[in-house]
Amino acid sequence: MSNYTTQMDAARKGIITPEMEKVARDEYRTPEEIRNLVAKGQVAICANKHHKSLVAKGVGSMLRTKINVNLGVSRDCKDYNVEMEKVMAAVNMGADAIMDLSSHGNTQPFRKKLVEECPAMLGTVPVYDSVIHYQRDLSELTAKDFIDVVRLHAEDGVDFVTLHCGITRKTIDQIKKHKRKMNIVSRGGSLVFAWMSMTGEENPFYEYYDEILDICREHDVTISLGDACRPGCLADASDVCQIEELVRLGELTKRAWEKDVQVMVEGPGHMPMDQIEANMKMQQTICMGAPFYVLGPLVTDIAPGYDHITSAIGGAIAGAAGAAFLCYVTPAEHLALPNVEDVKQGIIASKIAAHAADIAKKIPHAMDIDNEMAEARKEFDWDKQWECAIDPETAKSIRADRAPEFDDTCSMCGKFCAVRSMNKALAGEHIDIL
Repeated sequence: MSNYTTQMDAARKGIITPEMEKVARDEYRTPEEIRNLVAKGQVAICANKHHKSLVAKGVGSMLRTKINVNLGVSRDCKDYNVEMEKVMAAVNMGADAIMDLSSHGNTQPFRKKLVEECPAMLGTVPVYDSVIHYQRDLSELTAKDFIDVVRLHAEDGVDFVTLHCGITRKTIDQIKKHKRKMNIVSRGGSLVFAWMSMTGEENPFYEYYDEILDICREHDVTISLGDACRPGCLADASDVCQIEELVRLGELTKRAWEKDVQVMVEGPGHMPMDQIEANMKMQQTICMGAPFYVLGPLVTDIAPGYDHITSAIGGAIAGAAGAAFLCYVTPAEHLALPNVEDVKQGIIASKIAAHAADIAKKIPHAMDIDNEMAEARKEFDWDKQWECAIDPETAKSIRADRAPEFDDTCSMCGKFCAVRSMNKALAGEHIDIL
């Protein structure tokens, strides 16, 4: 029996857990450095005690930027086997976390299968599951129903739960008064808003926050404080609704830490590039360095089908400015449930953004692989280039499809290749072009 409840509790007691040791090895840090960061809340190790298949990872702005993949069935796409195929593909491509956002059918068997088999961190949004778990419409649910589903997910073994604790009845008046272009685009946030509007009651995730903290402390579930008022279009970025909710999330972060419960804070959303860095710094101040988990941000609203690219641009800027965790966006965003190829494209785009951010932040050894790639390109070592590539299969297939006449060139430059010419010139060799 361990003599601590959560990773944060252990850290504050001076205990270095096996999970902290694993994170330290991965991040080229000492176990004591990781312990200290967990104790302060600046690193979260999302590790439910019941998730035995987990390979622990740390989330924090001074660590390697992590990426999350959203999956799950819906009424229109309800094949759990397809979702499990996406999960394992995502893990194999380097996803650090999987969020099960299922909104149809009996979700518990799938959730338990994930806990048994998936080595990545697992997250859920219990408010989605509340309606389908009880098979009652939103207005018929009670505050206790919502809290009981949080408990169920914690007992099942999920590592973090997104809870929209930061919107209150005051938010209803704000949304009506400030007349946003897109109102609330957070699915969980809109459900909580609708429930408050229909019942006249306060947000149960805010009102019964202390009870939720007790559940999370018991099972070591990290709370991901959801941003119900995240901007859903550029025009709503950094507005009163978003910023006031962030202030409340800062207060809730402090209350969680008082009970040794780990916290991540969720952030925008759609946002012009010139506002991203300021938003990252504001969150770090208001939430006292708690890891920031951002959706994108998407830097333009007009690229349906390409929002993995708009998201990667924003994600790279956000990560370089201090975001710790990027929620991937696929080409299907705003359009459909992503298929396996969409998931792949979303992961690749997010991995590029995260890696670029890590280089900018000077994360230890982040650029090693880029240096290896440069050496491999200079030497025309194609096998080594595939080893270094984020997506080696795509790189290989492009070269094979348009194969050059000679191995020491590509079909774009041929013998005009600058690398080939320089290698030969510096070696004192004759440079043949024709």
